[in-house]
Amino acid sequence: MALTGKLKAEVEVKAPADKFFSIVRSESHQIPNATSDKIHNVEMHEGDWEADGSIKLGKYTVGKKTLIQPFLNTKQVEHILYIDFLVFSSVRISENVSETIEAVDDRNKSVTCNALDGNVAKYYKTFKGTVIVTASGQGSLVKWTLIYEKQNQNVPDPKKYLEFTTL
Repeated sequence: MALTGKLKAEVEVKAPADKFFSIVRSESHQIPNATSDKIHNVEMHEGDWEADGSIKLGKYTVGKKTLIQPFLNTKQVEHILYIDFLVFSSVRISENVSETIEAVDDRNKSVTCNALDGNVAKYYKTFKGTVIVTASGQGSLVKWTLIYEKQNQNVPDPKKYLEFTTL
């Protein structure tokens, strides 16, 4: 199993390319206004919204986790303890990330960021995301690319992050 990989996705959005790129490039603190169910907060930690090397902090909800909780109905027969379980699925996972802006290309409407810390850093040695925005009819075509290196072979591919970008 390879420890490095690349995942890609494309999604069409209703916003014009210039407007969508502007939000990704220099107004990411506005993203929670449109997607508060996924992205809860984006703030500048160091630098400014447009400079390469600036560090942003983000809080978001991604993926789903199945929670299993013991139910109150338990009984013991001989040496065996029987416990009824309630299973709660669809519990969203809250995460955070600290990322640096690696490169901005205004001409090609692309932004590349590297994750420095947070939940992804627990599982991936490197985690880089690139967004490229192009005009498409009345809206835009947004291409997302994730390049990563896992901490070890037991770490899954970061598909949940790519799915997060396309919902």
